[in-house]
Amino acid sequence: MRRRLGRKNLLCGLAAVLAFAALYAATFRSRARRGQQVVEMVALGDSVFTDIGDMTVIPERLAELLDLSVYNASMGGTCAARLETERRLDSAKGSLSLVGLTKAICSGDFDVQQSARIRASNTERFPAIIDGLAEIDFTQVEIVLIEKGLNDYHGGTPIENPEDPYDEYTFAGALRSAVADLRRMNPDVRILFITPTYAWYTTWELTCEEMDNGGGFLEDYVNAQLRLAEELDVEAVDLYHDFFPHESWEDWEQSMMDGLHPNEAGRERIAQKIADVLRPEETE
Repeated sequence: MRRRLGRKNLLCGLAAVLAFAALYAATFRSRARRGQQVVEMVALGDSVFTDIGDMTVIPERLAELLDLSVYNASMGGTCAARLETERRLDSAKGSLSLVGLTKAICSGDFDVQQSARIRASNTERFPAIIDGLAEIDFTQVEIVLIEKGLNDYHGGTPIENPEDPYDEYTFAGALRSAVADLRRMNPDVRILFITPTYAWYTTWELTCEEMDNGGGFLEDYVNAQLRLAEELDVEAVDLYHDFFPHESWEDWEQSMMDGLHPNEAGRERIAQKIADVLRPEETE
């Protein structure tokens, strides 16, 4: 009886060791892949830069125009800043914010992002996007597009903290922190801020000039972005001022599918505008 029990314990122990070894090997292989993929351009945006139905994906169209390889790490509903109501660095949505992602890029540790689970619609692809982002060698990336601001505006994120310019729970602080992280990883990377476009809220028949969600109007966020571009010596593509016509309410139908997301014509125009800034001699 004792021999049988001893043999059983030995087999259980061996099985446990083999299971641990397999888990360790899988983890090691996963980590070994990190930082191996080389791409020329990375897009960190929100739903404006994502795949909506059969619409053109702006970063992919931009890659075609400029003949560049691109990784689109844009995720709908995400902000530049961490969320004011969730002051935890490991909060799910906070970890997927711009500043959460650039912290992971700088450290090479995406464990928090890879374990994050968002219970919201249209987030099913987030884990795959994060896995792909973790594999990129950011020391080789030439261009990073930062297309953020609309969701910070929607959430009423404070624009600035006068006592802490790098406060990651403010819009300006998150942008400063993100740029610093990216430059620590790659001092030569070319960074572009892509501002939100003018926005219409068709449900309420209001424009972004009439809706303050607690942090200011959308133009306040755009102007803060443009000021920061000068402060941080990064480039900015202003898609808000003098870009989409908005003299009358019906103008939204020219460029937008719903007042917030550009239609096919709007997407092409945005891609061309960014291309003109990146390589004007190739888009004339």
